[in-house]
Amino acid sequence: MMLTILTIWSLVKPVVEVFVLWFVFYQILVFFEGTRAFQVLKGLIYLLIGFLISQLLGLTTLNWLLKNFFAISIIAILIIFQQELRHGLARLGQQHLFNISLEESEIVALIEEITTAVHKLAQRKIGCIIAIERDAKLKTFIDSGISIDAKVSSEILQSIFVTASPIHDGGVVIRNERILSAACLFPLSENGNLSKIIGTRHRAALGITEQTDAIGIIASEETGDISIAADGRFIPIVNKERFSSILKNLLLGHKK
Repeated sequence: MMLTILTIWSLVKPVVEVFVLWFVFYQILVFFEGTRAFQVLKGLIYLLIGFLISQLLGLTTLNWLLKNFFAISIIAILIIFQQELRHGLARLGQQHLFNISLEESEIVALIEEITTAVHKLAQRKIGCIIAIERDAKLKTFIDSGISIDAKVSSEILQSIFVTASPIHDGGVVIRNERILSAACLFPLSENGNLSKIIGTRHRAALGITEQTDAIGIIASEETGDISIAADGRFIPIVNKERFSSILKNLLLGHKK
C-alpha cells in the first residue's frame, strides 16, 4: 500500500511542482503589471527560457554566461526594485475590513454621501483628496493628519475641504463608514511616466494606491474634473453616474 502511494506521488509530484511554479510566476507578473518592474521581469523570463534551452543543447559557453548573469541579477533586482518589494511585503498582513464590517446597503449609502460631496466640491472648483481604506491599513497616513472620527456625510466632507477650513490641505482617510482623519499626508506617486502637468494632489492620490490597496478620489480645483485612482491607475470620470458605478464596483466587488 505504502509503495503504491509513493509510486503515485512520484508521478504526480512533477505536475504539482509545475503548477506551483506557474501560479507563483503568474501572481508576481500580476502584482507588478503596470510598473517599471513588469518589463524587466518579462525580460528575465525570456533569459530563463534561453538558459534552459542552452542546457538542453549543451551550449556550455552560453550556459556559463547566463548562470553568472542570474547570480549577479539577484542583487541588482533587490536594489532596483526595493520600493516594489517593500510595498509587496507590506501587503502580506492585510486584513479584510469592508467585507466584514459593512453590509452592502451600508456601502451603497456611503457611496452616495461621498458622491454628493465630491461633485458639489467639484462644481465649486474646490479641490479634495480622499482615500478609502480597503484591506491594507492606512494607520501611518491616518496618524499624519488630524483626528476626526465622525460618520461619513456629504456635509462634513464639504466642510473639511472648503478653503476657509484650517484642515482643507491634505487628504481625508475613510475606514468603513467613518472619517478617521483629515489633513493627512499621502506619498507622491513614483510613476515616472506621469505627465508633468499632473498636480501634487493627483500624484498623492495615485501614490497611496501604489503603496496600498486603498481607493483614491480627487477633485481638481483648477478644472473641477473628478478622478478615481485604484491599483496605481487613474480612472477618468465623465459624470456622476459613472463615479457611483465605479465606486460600487471597487467596493462591492472587493466585498465579494
